[in-house]
Amino acid sequence: MWKAVGIDAWLAGRKSSLEDARATVTGIIERVQKNGDTALRELSRHVELKEIAVSDDEREAAYDEVSTKITESLIEAHARIERFHELQKPKDLWLQEMEPGIILGVKTTALQRIGIYVPGGRAAYPSSALMCAVPAKVAGVSEICACSPPPISPMTLVALDIAGVTEIYRSGGAQAIAAMALGTETIRPVQKIVGPGNVYVTLAKMMLREKVEIDFPAGPSEIGIIADHTADPRIVASDILAQAEHDPNAACILITTDKDLPGKVGQEIASLLAKASRREIITEALKNSGYTLVADIDEAITASDRVAPEHLSIQVADPLSVVTRVKNAGAIFVGKYSAVACGDYAVGTNHVLPTAGYSKMYSGLDVSHFCKNASVEMIDKNGLESIGDIVETLAEAEGLNAHAMSVKIRRQC
Repeated sequence: MWKAVGIDAWLAGRKSSLEDARATVTGIIERVQKNGDTALRELSRHVELKEIAVSDDEREAAYDEVSTKITESLIEAHARIERFHELQKPKDLWLQEMEPGIILGVKTTALQRIGIYVPGGRAAYPSSALMCAVPAKVAGVSEICACSPPPISPMTLVALDIAGVTEIYRSGGAQAIAAMALGTETIRPVQKIVGPGNVYVTLAKMMLREKVEIDFPAGPSEIGIIADHTADPRIVASDILAQAEHDPNAACILITTDKDLPGKVGQEIASLLAKASRREIITEALKNSGYTLVADIDEAITASDRVAPEHLSIQVADPLSVVTRVKNAGAIFVGKYSAVACGDYAVGTNHVLPTAGYSKMYSGLDVSHFCKNASVEMIDKNGLESIGDIVETLAEAEGLNAHAMSVKIRRQC
């Protein structure tokens, strides 16, 4: 179960799971596009859908089903997530005089309507509700539509309410993504969809990008761990199990310079697994997981950057030297006390992160995902004179004489 694995084989397994789902997702999208709400009801496999939309009364009633301690924890987590994301908020408008007569800047505008996907099924994820909705609210999004598989956990409903989500719908899987992208009788289309999900959800997001913007591919969870002889095998094993319990398609990889560490970690995995409540899911996920031995930290960093893990845990003698050199990771956890679970819930950073190697090109969810920018140009006559010759010369060189004329006319005013 706990085995040596090559980087190439590990990466190949992460990509192929998406492609295996393509035919199924294509069919689901076509059904939603053609039949709207009817398709959502037909595709709800475990629950008969009478009402797709969650009412305000149902939101309020959810608080009665959730313990005070959990509600208070959600409120505190919300505050911490909000505080961190407020630091990311851009100015609505900034202007800078570049030279006399030329002022340039950027106007930032929040998206008006976005959709968030909150996973369900095997477990409730109120934390994902907070992670998706909070940065959108901080950015200034006015309409936040949330979809989650039915029956939606009362904890998730409470989290969505705390976060200020405006609409909640009972729909999961690829059909929920299609509904938010294409619209149905009940669900109006959105500008952008964010949130993690299984391979079907992830692939649906990628396939519908002609209709709606998305955050990035955020599929089954994964962790990469760079460790040397100083790493605690039990802590390493605990992080592996924490990610493995998400989903049978989750994957973990240990990259280590210590030839004795994998065996010790394997023993700890077996010990912890015997007590795990989600043993079957973890066991399946461990089939996608393993370890690889490297000669030194330089080789470990190179290997990790090839993997580009969603979560990267660094457990070495000099962790900051590794942090400064790593290029590809969704989120980085430094040192033995920085449990990935802290980032999942309450430290304040966002846990919606690119998976399957996509951290090579995408960043994790933040406030900027819910904003769009427009450049601003303010030029007076002196400024136009300083660049007029350049503009006219280049416009005429490209054969765009009307462009040149639009500047010449202004220079004569």
